[in-house]
Order: sequence, then structure tokens, then C-alpha cells
Amino acid sequence: MKTTQTAQSANPIKRTGVIGLGAMGLQMARHMAAKGFAVVGHDIDTQATSRAQALGLRTGSAADVAAQAEAVVVMVTTDVQVEEATHQLLQHLPRGGVICIASTASPEICRGLARTGGERGIGVLDTPVVLGQEAANSGRLTVYVGGEEHAFVRARPVLSAFGEKVLHLGASGAGQIAKTINNMLLWACMSANFEVLTLAKQLGVNVPRLVEALGHGSGANWSLSRWGESTGKWAAKDMDVALEVAQNAKVPVPLSGLVDQLMKGINQERMRALLS
Repeated sequence: MKTTQTAQSANPIKRTGVIGLGAMGLQMARHMAAKGFAVVGHDIDTQATSRAQALGLRTGSAADVAAQAEAVVVMVTTDVQVEEATHQLLQHLPRGGVICIASTASPEICRGLARTGGERGIGVLDTPVVLGQEAANSGRLTVYVGGEEHAFVRARPVLSAFGEKVLHLGASGAGQIAKTINNMLLWACMSANFEVLTLAKQLGVNVPRLVEALGHGSGANWSLSRWGESTGKWAAKDMDVALEVAQNAKVPVPLSGLVDQLMKGINQERMRALLS
């Protein structure tokens, strides 16, 4: 095993792929290409592939991606899509290849895929990202990684192409758990911010000035610092994952249950309205 790992580290990854060329995946592919990787992408949406091609990126089928890449980032929407894409890649990637599941997905699904990958000599890491679209656009995402150390070392230069912070947190599933915990805190803060700013507006306070002032106090938080920019788009899915993880672990999370309900009534339009 040590000999194989040494050989892999002596042959750094040069060819990469991306499955899922949506808003986030396209930016990941763009940054990898800018850092000198040979990138090929795939998406079931023809408009997404057209946008990628307009940026000079090569596209093809999922099998084409696996055949031409040594490391592939999976950035799709649902757990089902994660499983389907990863199983396709496992059929075609060469031994020593690495699959990076950047989608928010179940830790258990990631662990199962990692076991299957290990049997075939392919590393499967869970590598979900945080800080949103702005960070994806600028290549400054934070990447939480779970999986085998040797696969992480091999894939780290790829992940660093779009991640300012690439943090290995432990065994398979650890990256997804970190993302889930991060999301639980994010949506809790967003719900609290919406509640207090609604009260402030009703009391006649200048909300933009208040937001600026709160940034210098003990109530400061990331969501508040960019109030009106976040969409809350993935709150429902994120909280579903969080509550399922907590239920499986038999850990009560009553605050998160309330946040799940509160976030259903919060959107970007309502957040921005408080600033007017």
C-alpha cells in the first residue's frame, strides 16, 4: 500500500472532470482549468454544457469524463444523482483515481460509495463546500473533506483550485457531517437575524445602519454580514439532511426542528425588504 501511495504522489493529477455543470460546478471546472488542469465536464442539461463550452471547457458523457480524468468532482443536486453519477464513474475510472463528492449528501451514502470505491482501488472522498456562490465564483470556497488520507493527499491540489481552505476532518462521511453542522448554524443564524431585523424595522430603526452596527457587536455573524445577498435556496434540503442525521444518531435537536419550520417562510425577497 505504501508503495502504491508513493507512486501516486509522485504522479500528480493533471486530468480532471466535473459531473454537474450548474452554477457551482461550472465555476469549479473553470478554476481547475485556470490552474492548468485538463478538464472535461458533463451535465444532463444541454444549456449547462453550452455555457461550459462557451468558457472553453470540453464536455462529453459521464463515461467520457471517467475515461479522460484521474480525479472527478461530482456536483449534482440529489442523493440519487450522487449515487448514479458515482457508480457510473466507478465503472470507468482507472485504479488510483479519486472521486470527490462535492454535493451535499447523506454521510451514509458517502461511506457506502467509499467502501465500493476502495474495493476497486478508487478513492471516494466527500468534499462538500461552503460559503456559497460568491466564493465559488472567486475560487475561495471552504472544502470539508472526509475519507482516506492517501486519497485526500492525491486530490488536494485539485480541490485547492477552487477552495481557499481545504480541510480534512477524518474518515468518510466526516466532510458531510461538517457541512451539515455548518448549515444548521447558518440557518439558525438566518432565522434569528430575520426575526430581530423585522422587530427593529417595526420599531422604526434604520435597518442598514443597524446591520452595520451589529457587525461590531457580540451578535455579529456571517449571515448578518451579507444580509440580503443570501437566498436561503437550499435550506429545505439542508435541514432535511440535518434532521435525518440527528434522528439516526438519536440526538434531540429541537432548535433545528424549529429552524426548519421558520426557514420555510424566509426568502431573499423578504430579507431584502427589511433593508428598504
